[in-house]
Amino acid sequence: RWLFDRAVCTLYAFCGVLFGLCSLASLTVLSTVCCLKVCYPAYGKCWDAHAAVLLLFVWVYALTFATAPLAEWGSYGPEPYGTACCITWETSSREAKLYILALFIFCYLLPCLLILASYSLILWTVWVSRRAVQQH
Repeated sequence: RWLFDRAVCTLYAFCGVLFGLCSLASLTVLSTVCCLKVCYPAYGKCWDAHAAVLLLFVWVYALTFATAPLAEWGSYGPEPYGTACCITWETSSREAKLYILALFIFCYLLPCLLILASYSLILWTVWVSRRAVQQH
């Protein structure tokens, strides 16, 4: 069972969600910038000066979704086995279901699709470049 009080459970879950979302958002931004630098070098150079803005965006993005349960849009609570805390997945309220849906779309599906598209485009560009070099 969870050994601490509700406040520690909420803090534990908040940190897990915040750092998890920040990690996935960072990987998404990194893959997108790499794609721009490899596939579109003219546009890729402009992102060097904007690294701090991108980093700030990642943290604001993660904080937005991590603080939503603190603002009563979704909730944090003990996991089913009670040994840790996370987002309360099994809930019946409409707001909590919308939060979970938004979390799935904007914090899982969209980043994964962007990462997949970025690396696919990088591989395609490398493959086309390799064929062009081999023909010469």
